Amino acid sequence: MRRALLTLALLATPALAQTDPRVARSIALRDQWQWLTRDIAFPAEWDADGRHFHYRKTIEGGFVFVDVDAATRGKATAFDAAAVAKGLGKAFGQTIDPRRLPFEHFAFGSERRAIDFAIDYAPWRCTLTDYVCAPVEGGGPRPRGFGVVRDLKVPALNVPHRSPDGAREALVIDDNLVLRTAGGGAEAWRSQDGSAGDFYDPETIAWSPDGKWLALYRVRPGYRRIVTRVISSPKGQVQPALAEQLYPKPGDAIDQERPVIFEAATGRRIEVPDALFPNPWQLGAISWRKDGRSFAFDYMRRGFQHAAVIAVDPATGTAHEAVREDAQTFIFNERRYAHDVGDEGRELIWASERDGWRHLYLIDAATGRVKRQITRGSWVVRDIARVDDEQRRIWFSASGVTPGEDPYHKHWFRVDYDGRNLTRLTDGDETHEASFAPDGRTFVDVHSRTDVPEVADVRDAASGKVLATLERGDVRTLTAAGYRPPEPFVAKGRDGATDIYGLVVRPRDYDPAKHYAVIENIYAGPHDSFVPKGYWPFGAFAGGDKAIGMQQIADLGFIVVMIDGMGTANRSKAFHDFAWKNLADSGFPDRIAWMKALAAKDASVDLSRVGIYGGSAGGQSTLNALLFHPEFYKAGVAFAGCFDNRMDKIEWNEQWLGWPVDASYLAASGVVHAGNLQGKLLLVVGEQDSNVDPASTMQVVDALIRADKDFELLVVPNGEHAVGRSTGPVAYGQRREYDFFLRALGGAR
Repeated sequence: MRRALLTLALLATPALAQTDPRVARSIALRDQWQWLTRDIAFPAEWDADGRHFHYRKTIEGGFVFVDVDAATRGKATAFDAAAVAKGLGKAFGQTIDPRRLPFEHFAFGSERRAIDFAIDYAPWRCTLTDYVCAPVEGGGPRPRGFGVVRDLKVPALNVPHRSPDGAREALVIDDNLVLRTAGGGAEAWRSQDGSAGDFYDPETIAWSPDGKWLALYRVRPGYRRIVTRVISSPKGQVQPALAEQLYPKPGDAIDQERPVIFEAATGRRIEVPDALFPNPWQLGAISWRKDGRSFAFDYMRRGFQHAAVIAVDPATGTAHEAVREDAQTFIFNERRYAHDVGDEGRELIWASERDGWRHLYLIDAATGRVKRQITRGSWVVRDIARVDDEQRRIWFSASGVTPGEDPYHKHWFRVDYDGRNLTRLTDGDETHEASFAPDGRTFVDVHSRTDVPEVADVRDAASGKVLATLERGDVRTLTAAGYRPPEPFVAKGRDGATDIYGLVVRPRDYDPAKHYAVIENIYAGPHDSFVPKGYWPFGAFAGGDKAIGMQQIADLGFIVVMIDGMGTANRSKAFHDFAWKNLADSGFPDRIAWMKALAAKDASVDLSRVGIYGGSAGGQSTLNALLFHPEFYKAGVAFAGCFDNRMDKIEWNEQWLGWPVDASYLAASGVVHAGNLQGKLLLVVGEQDSNVDPASTMQVVDALIRADKDFELLVVPNGEHAVGRSTGPVAYGQRREYDFFLRALGGAR
């Protein structure tokens, strides 16, 4: 049997000893370009009282946070960045550049005397008096594995919940609900049927506004699946160590929540029959109507094909569906939206794709019937920012409204509950991110396009009129350094009718007389669309890292493309549905048609040499390109791929492949189909990947070896999910990737 080429992060093979000098030049581009823009503003964040907002903007060598007085629009630095950097440096034991603080967002603490932020997802706080910076310890709710299995080895947040009149408090003791006099006084009553295997969850306790009722969830725990990783090279010690992570996978038993009601005066328990919400994926927080006569919660059935808002009469436990949604494929869980109009339980604002596009509906909450479709048309409602029940008006973003514009560009609108007075609040064929003031009168609009730098405006929320311009991005230095925006390109997809959108990045020394291999940067996850629409690179919109990486690869002598094929989000329901139980598809028929259309218009595009790279779900797609479309894709670099969806996190995979686990999981599996490999492949994985079980990569390695296939492998000790791409030893991972593509495909000819 031929031996697979297995290269580890600490070893270099003779074939890689002399790295092409073009690789070093490309890797250096990030540091050369990263801090060359000025006054690029990022989306604003408002203080809770609406008197101030703040945003981040680029300056020479880094960025600064700007604070704005909402009334006068006077600007000042948000805090002393040098002092914060010194405080953080002391905490970390290293020097931190105040122009490059290790966080992108923050919130002011009490009376603006501290700032709260996250570093690597961990909460931190710095005081603004003595500039002491430290992690924020504990105090949060019990962690849940991907939201559906509680980690019972961590204590719940079990604080007494005071009654509305402040006289009593409820908490859980020994898995049972207890009501007692406030302040730890005499116990009035205690439930008797709670146990470790069927407990009352203290984190879900909700008093009715009138203090007559208590509602909470009772929970039967799911399966506590633990992924164990070997830390082969722990810092500060010689011997390996183990890391454990609660990590539910598709098909696992999950926590089963059931609402229970107690009469506060007597402790009488009222059961809520679950006929309307069987086999829940998740139940939303219990929300009491303001009159205390009912409460409601969101429900999604496992399998993601039925959702509802369930309303409950506490006196009887009788439940009814205030609204329900059914789908033949999937209901997009992350985009569910429900608003209880006036907190009275009479009407709901509901987002639905029932007519083939995501729109807003006014629902009669007593019957679940549609009273009125508020928005309609061949376009998509994206974000609901504000709902005003007094004005009966909604502010939202949408894309695809104006014919002739890029259908992914977001614009902001307002509309009345009756569907009248639809008003567009932003203009131009650009994409917009809005941050609304707490009083809803104004909003900060940061808008941009891939070839137009960010502008930050303050707008009137009723008319969209620009009241002030805060920042205009300055990219003259970046342009002088050789940066050119990517080229948008549109072509028909697999059906010959649907427009598919993408971008083209060429080498800075592009010569149309030469022929260039093509490399696709792929991410085809159904949870969003991914081709950046804002200014590149390092602008306020997602895509800066993609942009710089694509230019680095292009400068090696390639044409680099990125495409949103069918199966991704933010288009019609039919466009999105291509992903359902079909993750192996990854939009490849559309991507291939798009590249063929590009080659038909551009003779420099050489489709005999096509490569592909991607991470996570993009890593899975990269491998599947070589397994299922070897006639087109000849080489791929797959980072941290979820190569077999049975091995990956529960919620992402059950959302798109359904439940229970069936043959669709096998159809997309790189392990099952490893024997199909024909092209050249480099696999890259971080040993401590907490997003995708790194065993996913090693199982592909095992299958490839058993199939007698040649490939390359880079395992990075201590590496996390984004290793080699945006965190960890970036330059090393990039060098290996770039060298691989030059060897596998060659450059310009």
